[in-house]
Amino acid sequence: MAFLNFLFQPKNELETGGRSAAPAAAPDDPLKTCPNCHMDTPVSILRENSYTCTCGYHFRIRARTRIGLITDPDSFTELFTETASDDPISFPGYSEKLSSARSRSQESEAVVCGTATIGGHRCCLFVMEPNFMMGSMGTAVGERITKLFEYALENALPVIGFTVSGGARMQEGLFSLMQMAKTSGAVRRHSDAGLLYVALLTNPTTGGVTASFAMEADIILAEPGATVGFAGARVIEQTTLRPLPKGFQTSEFLLQHGFADAIVARPEQKNVLISLLGMHEGSDAK
Repeated sequence: MAFLNFLFQPKNELETGGRSAAPAAAPDDPLKTCPNCHMDTPVSILRENSYTCTCGYHFRIRARTRIGLITDPDSFTELFTETASDDPISFPGYSEKLSSARSRSQESEAVVCGTATIGGHRCCLFVMEPNFMMGSMGTAVGERITKLFEYALENALPVIGFTVSGGARMQEGLFSLMQMAKTSGAVRRHSDAGLLYVALLTNPTTGGVTASFAMEADIILAEPGATVGFAGARVIEQTTLRPLPKGFQTSEFLLQHGFADAIVARPEQKNVLISLLGMHEGSDAK
């Protein structure tokens, strides 16, 4: 089948390598400038192309926007909304920062979890929210994701996860770092039951999220040009005293070195997930 080609010959079909003239914008249709090619494009046209530019650049999008792009209409049911961060170590200014993040993102935490159907296939879904402290992982994020995998295990459902994160949330200290082991344990129990977990890495996926559930999936997909890594590139260079290879910590670099299975442009992601869920539906999971 043609869709299987992405597993063996991954490519970003949006990267045309050239610039085209900016489409005309209606007076009430704002323009957005691409950081890559610097072309101005009407937001309505970006929306039609899943918020990607003609040059292949993927704009950062909100969790609920992504849920709308991926899931079947009106199929998403949110879970675990009662789980939210507090201030476990009384970090100076953290309570105010949480309040600001909730106001700016209109979310109670940096991940949205729930159940949905994708092409008619029922699954559990988590999507990280970049506008909530850059998707950083605190106790509530770890708890929500852990609960989601436990729910998926109890109901024999696959898990689809979209990651975007600056890493563990330093304002929660060791409580935040503990979420790496906690989520990893939940992923392992889900895996031991023979259930599918697909992770899709978006820009950026870094720190403790990369070092735990983001890279523990059965199938790891990534958006084109996404930054994926643990420590920052400058930290690595200063520690090793060696220059890093060109394109280090990009999704393309991960694919080349076997850390990702495919790069999938955003407009194609729903179809790819439908294919993967369909192939794994009816497995011998216990």
